Amino acid sequence: MTLNEGATPVIYFDRQFEIDAVKILPGEYYATARDMLIVTVLGSCVSACIRDVRMGVGGMNHFMLPSSRLENNDPLSVAARYGTYAMELLITSLIKQGASMKNLEAKVFGGARVLQEFSSSNVGAQNAHFVHQYLAAERIPVVAEDLLDVYPRKVYYFPKTGDVFIKKLKTMHNDTIVRREREYSHRLQTDKVSGDIDLF
Repeated sequence: MTLNEGATPVIYFDRQFEIDAVKILPGEYYATARDMLIVTVLGSCVSACIRDVRMGVGGMNHFMLPSSRLENNDPLSVAARYGTYAMELLITSLIKQGASMKNLEAKVFGGARVLQEFSSSNVGAQNAHFVHQYLAAERIPVVAEDLLDVYPRKVYYFPKTGDVFIKKLKTMHNDTIVRREREYSHRLQTDKVSGDIDLF
């Protein structure tokens, strides 16, 4: 599984909010101590926005569990390992930048039912359930959420303050979101989880 661990995202100036911003795609994450904006668009995927409330270090991931590998809520299943890997990449990056586990809070978004091929397993609901389970196990409180439903969301996250703005995309003029998630889902079916999973 590739979460662009070594990739350098493109930072741009967001004219709407008048601040430097970075956009993350499915399978990516970004963490920063800077006062800036992180943006993503979610369909069936879920994003966890996690920050240290004292240090102002925060970040966001964007992940999906591989639908064909979901296994009866087994925390050691292959599907859970994918989600765990996505969460731990973000948390490890935050800690490297000075965050402390005891000061973390989370806001979680996504899990919409937008991919027809996943309708039987409802991978969006599985993603939402996983992120709740993971954060509860790590004792990271969820202080806000907007999960499930049928509409994609555009998420604007300000890690320095923890502010989040959500825009529900009730009319889509193209299939970009669905296409990206289908491509990402295909990668999950064929790629392996790289690295070891260390639970905090």
